[in-house]
Amino acid sequence: MPEPFSTVTSRVISIPRANIDTDQICPARFLKITDKANLADALFFDWRFTPDGARRVPPSFIDEPHNAGRQIFLVGDNFGSGSSREHAPWALRAWGVRAIFSTSFADIFKGNALKNALLPIVVTPERHAALTALLAADPDGEWTVNLESQKVTLPGGDSFDFEIDLFARTMILAGTDEIGYVLSQLPAIEAWEAAHPARVETREGAAAK
Repeated sequence: MPEPFSTVTSRVISIPRANIDTDQICPARFLKITDKANLADALFFDWRFTPDGARRVPPSFIDEPHNAGRQIFLVGDNFGSGSSREHAPWALRAWGVRAIFSTSFADIFKGNALKNALLPIVVTPERHAALTALLAADPDGEWTVNLESQKVTLPGGDSFDFEIDLFARTMILAGTDEIGYVLSQLPAIEAWEAAHPARVETREGAAAK
């Protein structure tokens, strides 16, 4: 299960491309990898490495030294389109990304991201343009994303609210998933079941007892 997550403060990487699909984020040949921690190099692999596996020279933007450790992306429209592979958010998380800003995300990618404590934050085109201009003017400025208050604070103190699925928010803040959440409610479930016996016994052999 993902670790609890509430707030991230980080410099930002801009990827001003629209329609970045999951095969660009994590190429299909890496789908046999099941250890999420080993997927950092798979992120944008074909942008970063030559076909024989050598790092490109000059390096891709993501490998430029000043981008190391940045945990927030500002990307173009329709991020995460293509196949439904969960390896795409796995690779992003393995590299260290915690929040992504875009004007829209592919629905399946958005759901997979939330299940892996990666925040897909949707902003209006106007807000996106303002953020792009801000990043161009202050490329090393730090943005703070607070999931608990659902607020983004920008350099200089300006802030704005963002929307997120409330159940996903609950799970990410607690560092759990759907199964973990249900298990946490087990005492209440058992108490309800005890107080509401089944009208019809459906267990095999129970009626003979």
